[in-house]
Formats: sequence, C-alpha cells, structure tokens
Amino acid sequence: MFSWEFAADPYPAYAWLRENEPVRWTELPSGVEAWLVTRYADARQALADPRLSKNPEHHDEPAHARGRTGIPGERKAELMTHLLNIDPPDHTRLRRLVSKAFTPRRVAEFAPRVQELTDRLIDAFARQGSADLIHEFAFPLPIYAICDLLGVPREDQDDFRDWAGMMIRHGGGPRGGVARSVKKMRGYLAELIHRKRELLPDEPDAGEDLLSGLIRASDHGEHLTENEVAAMAFILLFAGFETTVNLIGNGVYALLTHPGERRRLQESLARGERALLENGVEELLRYDGPVEIATWRFATRPLTIGGQGIAAGDPVLVVLAAADRDPARFAEPDVLDLARSDMQHLGYGHGIHYCLGAPLARVEGQTALGTLLTRLPDLELASDSADLRWRGGLIMRGLRSLPVEFTSVAPVR
Repeated sequence: MFSWEFAADPYPAYAWLRENEPVRWTELPSGVEAWLVTRYADARQALADPRLSKNPEHHDEPAHARGRTGIPGERKAELMTHLLNIDPPDHTRLRRLVSKAFTPRRVAEFAPRVQELTDRLIDAFARQGSADLIHEFAFPLPIYAICDLLGVPREDQDDFRDWAGMMIRHGGGPRGGVARSVKKMRGYLAELIHRKRELLPDEPDAGEDLLSGLIRASDHGEHLTENEVAAMAFILLFAGFETTVNLIGNGVYALLTHPGERRRLQESLARGERALLENGVEELLRYDGPVEIATWRFATRPLTIGGQGIAAGDPVLVVLAAADRDPARFAEPDVLDLARSDMQHLGYGHGIHYCLGAPLARVEGQTALGTLLTRLPDLELASDSADLRWRGGLIMRGLRSLPVEFTSVAPVR
C-alpha cells in the first residue's frame, strides 16, 4: 500500500480491506503506525466520535515517529493552532469566526469572481488546441480564489502560487520542499497581518476579506493570537487549494474516461440545465474524490470501531476513498452515475470537522467543469491513461498532469 503503483488505482486494495480487514493496523511510509478504517458505517462513526481527537498531543508516538503526523514544517513555523489540529472549545470558537466567510450569501457573491478566473485561465490556452489542465487550469484557479478570499494583494498572489506548487510537487516525496514553502508562507503571513492591522484603525471599512475579519475580531475581544490568525490563513490555503485541484483534475479525468456520462452532462448544459452538473460534482467526489484519507485523529481513551479495539493514544485514519465505494452503502459503487440519487458521500467529511469550505469547493467545481465542457466541447485526453502519473501521498490523491487536446477556440474577451 501507498506505493506509486497503488496511487494509480487504490480501489481494489480498499475493496479487499473492506471485506477482510475493515479496521487494519498498518505501518505507513513515514514509519508511523495507524488504524485504517475502510467501511462506510465505521468511517461515519469515527469521523463524528468525540473520543477521537484532532490534537496531535494525544498521539502516543514513539520517538522515531515524532512530528510525522501533521503538515511538514507547521510545528516549527508555529502554525499548529488551526481547525485540523484542535478540538472544542477552541475549535468551536475559531470555526465560528471563519465560517462567516463561507456562508451561502458570501459564496454566492464570490461566484462571479470564480467565473472570471475560470474564463481568464481558459482564455490563456484556448487558442493552443492543447493544454495541461492541472498546471494551466486546475492548480491556479483555487490558489487565486483562496488568495482573494484571504485578502492577499493581487501583486503577491504569484508568490503563493509558487509556494503552493512546491507543496504539490513534493507532497508525496521529500518533506523538505514542503517545509520550506510553509516557512516562507508563515513569514509572509506575519508581515501581511501587521500591514492589515496598521490599516484597520484608520480605515475601518478597509478589508472585507477574511484575514482582516480575523484581525478585527482579535482586536475586539475574541483573543485571537497572531499565531492563530496566521495558522487559520495557512490551513485555509493549504486545505482549500489542493483539494480543489484534485476535485477538478480527477473530475475531468473521470468524465473523459466515461464518454457516456460526459455526453449526458454536456447535453444537459446545452439545454441550460444545472441540476445534473450540481449532482454530478457530488458523484465525482464520491467516485474519485480529492481527499483519499481524512486527516489524523487520535484516540483519547480506549474505544471500539467495527469490532476492533483501539487503544488510547493510537492514531486513526478514516479512508474516505474506501468508505465512499462501500457496496453496503452505495448501489454499484464502482459505477460513475452523475444522476445518482443517494449522495450522502463522505468526501467533505462528517461531524464537527465537516469541510468548512465545501460551499466554495462546490462553486469552483461546478464552474470549472461546466465552463470547460461548454467552451471546449470536444475536449479529449492527449495521453494514454496508463501513462498518466498520480501523486502518491497519504491524504490527497490527484494527477500530476492531465494533457488534453481540443479544437482551438477564441478567448471570450
């Protein structure tokens, strides 16, 4: 497991685990040992179980595994105090503050910007007749969107794109590249927080962005530390960009390799209907979602999952990719059906740690896929599927590149 070959198609192995060892103790490539939970019912229980903490301090870790259960570099950069590493009541407090940026109203207001970014990126390669959809489209779109939400000035956003690119390139390999990017991002965020804090007293309406909102809250009795503000900005970028890269990349690949479903969606879009697109993005999340395994949890006391005893201090990893293809929960789970009616997938998690940015991810996924299939109707793979390479890693799963070809078209502006 977790070899490069496994990354190309993990589903047969997950099917075996669901059937034979649904809760399995496994040594990971990092040397850390953890329980893998692969059945849907067990996964849903584990994701919402308060006895499973997100705080790494509950990990009864041996010396050789110390510090290997989080994002590389976040401990040294003092970026640990974010939503993926804390429990209530701190989790409740921070999530309440950040959730204001992801209300349906705010996301609806931001949708035109997502469409603008989508069209601009497609315009950049529309005349070429070919493109790498990962590097030229799926990767930059969420980076620029998250930067806009955070309030990163446009002139600095390409730096974030470079740092994020290093995270993706080294996500399944040497940890040093990721750690260096995290360190650079932390330094920039500290400087940006100071700059925004200086502006707010003189211009109280300056900064409707998320970072300004967090600073404003910390200056009005919420007691947010600078580390908490920086950590929140960091994790929204880190968790918000690669998930959407993979949602778009995996989604386009699934559609191109299922021509009947792709044609069905294009015909629906041609009639001006959006219901199949909206439901289809949820099915793509279930079928081959961007997050293969949910982030770390640690048992705070002994418990039982799927009949298996879990000791206090043990790490638990919920395999979302396995749970969402569980035949005990989904009919014909290995079939892509954009009109599937039962869409209670776990692609966004479950419980109090349900993905905060899900509304934005849906808008980005629907806009990206809908616009691509409309503007480039004859989009096709420019490579044999067997030649494509997947980024191996523990949490995320996505393509390294996605070469496509199409009839050249004029930009929309």
